[in-house]
Amino acid sequence: MEGQAEAASLAIGAAPAGRLGGTIAWLRGAFEAERDRWFLWLPAFLGSGAGLYFTLTVEPPLWLGLAAAPLALLLALVARRAQRFTLLTIALAAVAVGFAGAALETWAAAAPVLERRLGPVPVEGRVVEAEPLPAGTRILVEPTRIGRLAPDRLPARVRIKLRDGTVAPLPGEGIALRATLLPPPAPAMPGAYDFQRRAYFDRLGAVGYAVGAVHPLPGEAAPQWRVRLAALRAEMTRRIQAALPGRTGAIAAAIITGETHAIPETDAQAFRDAGLAHILVIAGLHMGMVAGIAFFAIRFGLALFPWLALRINTKKWAASGALAVTFIYLLLSGITVSSRRSFVMTALVLLAVLIDRLSVSARALAWAALIIILWSPFAVTGPSFQMSFAAVAGLVAFYETFRDRLSASYRDAGPVRRWGLHALGIVFTTVVSTVATTPFTVFHFNRFPLYSVAANILAVPITGLWVLPWAILACLLMPFGGEKLALVPMGWGIEAIAEIARGVTSWPGAALTLPSMPVWGLMVLSLGGFWLLVWRGRWRLFGLAPIAAGYLTLLLPRPPDVLVDSESRVMAVRAANGSYLASTAARAGLAEETWARRSAVASGPAWPKSGGSDDGTLACDAQACLYRARGRVVAMDRGLGALAEDCGQVDLVVTPVPARGACGGTPVIDRFDTWRNGSYAVWLGPDRIQIESVRDWRGQRPWVPWRPPDRRAAIAAAPPAEDLTP
Repeated sequence: MEGQAEAASLAIGAAPAGRLGGTIAWLRGAFEAERDRWFLWLPAFLGSGAGLYFTLTVEPPLWLGLAAAPLALLLALVARRAQRFTLLTIALAAVAVGFAGAALETWAAAAPVLERRLGPVPVEGRVVEAEPLPAGTRILVEPTRIGRLAPDRLPARVRIKLRDGTVAPLPGEGIALRATLLPPPAPAMPGAYDFQRRAYFDRLGAVGYAVGAVHPLPGEAAPQWRVRLAALRAEMTRRIQAALPGRTGAIAAAIITGETHAIPETDAQAFRDAGLAHILVIAGLHMGMVAGIAFFAIRFGLALFPWLALRINTKKWAASGALAVTFIYLLLSGITVSSRRSFVMTALVLLAVLIDRLSVSARALAWAALIIILWSPFAVTGPSFQMSFAAVAGLVAFYETFRDRLSASYRDAGPVRRWGLHALGIVFTTVVSTVATTPFTVFHFNRFPLYSVAANILAVPITGLWVLPWAILACLLMPFGGEKLALVPMGWGIEAIAEIARGVTSWPGAALTLPSMPVWGLMVLSLGGFWLLVWRGRWRLFGLAPIAAGYLTLLLPRPPDVLVDSESRVMAVRAANGSYLASTAARAGLAEETWARRSAVASGPAWPKSGGSDDGTLACDAQACLYRARGRVVAMDRGLGALAEDCGQVDLVVTPVPARGACGGTPVIDRFDTWRNGSYAVWLGPDRIQIESVRDWRGQRPWVPWRPPDRRAAIAAAPPAEDLTP
């Protein structure tokens, strides 16, 4: 033990003196004993560097990250030569590399973004993707012309929803149409999903909808392999939905080509609330099962020819064939984050078979994480990356701990007991993956499925033993036009899974709605979970403390008392029972749904045109509404006429018209404020009023639209009218 502690001290620095020396020595010994697990922390530090970059509210200079990374690597080399602080400097170097990679990806993704609503205007360009929707189609276009917009201000890509019934063009085709275009929408409230940031890294500069027919433009399709692959996926999706119309075809397309947007929202929500959303996303379950089916099918096929089977290594040939099949499946999936992670892990296992080496699952997962973070550091911010790696890390840690016991039980079991162990394996897999992904599910989606174990016990065997084999056969028959022979029985299995999802969600309390924990709470919880999953000794239990602390942060957030959307069009106030009362009977759509979901409250009735709300917190007349809560009064004025009466009489004024300076010292949130800063959230208190905008939360980053500091500058900065008209 003394030798191990001394060796560890060379890696992490000199041992501190004091009465805790014995404890420190024990920890160092435990740390040294798990030397083979040190590598697993590398992707965590790399991802932390990328995450640090995206949490900043001020854009750092590009040179800072590009200079810090090589300096940190040089420092790690010096420390390694000196045999002091080696691990610490390596961790710092990984953080610096992740930070630099995120900054470099941000710089490379920069592209023009539409500044204001246009249209309808003529749009010409080349289709890059075509996504079927429950009603109509959505296309991604690389434009060559948008009205009279100058070429240097053309967005790199625009996303346009076509009218229902319009024949969708294939990727690679040139088109002309008229469309109304808008800038990508900002978050609905501080802390909500940031679509503008996602659009920035997708180089998506505008979204909108077509107002007329789509006309083809002459010219050859672009030769890029991604466009041709997108065209293949679109054609496969069309043929799948032709053979299986409606919901069944949409789910089949999601399983085969990864196109999930055509699934009706009611069915997608049922899958989410039943804990079966992973079936709709091409990830580890699909990739692993497809690889396994291909491996055993190829090996069985080779065994049918004894002369050949005796002269070749059928195991390696099967592994090679399975690797090719999974790579094709990766391409068909759209190369998403989850499918990339699954492919890397599956490929490492199959490569281990080819070189006669046992693949270490934890290391395979670490390599998959390293590859994806280096490929796209922005991926670490998304739920797909976080949830897929959390689920697999939990499963790896669980089966590493209990592998020997489970193998012994399976080896000595009869047929009936083996089937029971298979069912028990599904239970364990579901429980472990659910526990591992719960904090990320709650943080991003505010929903927790209570009956996911029961749903997965019923649905996963159908997926693996029935749906996926027919899916593979459908792909093989598609070049010959016989895909319907396999898609029809595949649809029977999909319908059974959909019925399971609907049945489970009909049970009482099928899904809980929970508020989002603070970002720092999720980080603390993630650190504890990673500590628990990586180490194998008893000291891994230390990770339970930060996990508990992270979950306790769910008790900290208090829902805003007042919410204002980014156009000052819709406002909401919190009633005495905790629900939100919206300012318009037309409702706010996505904004109101986001407000209620993230705060884990219900949506109440619309504001009365005159009179008061049932709980007495809101009183309205033709000019304004007054909201009283926590000893404060907020005036929601419908126009300038009520300002003179309310100013000085209330603690805050919210109005949909420009009112800068009209209220003297009374705080005002007006139309110009929301135009510049986005949605607002207000917390009322007896001591102070806390006001936070989306811009306050995000800061000034490349994906946040620049807004001038005053209205005169806004008018001066507005694009010339000739650039905005047809």
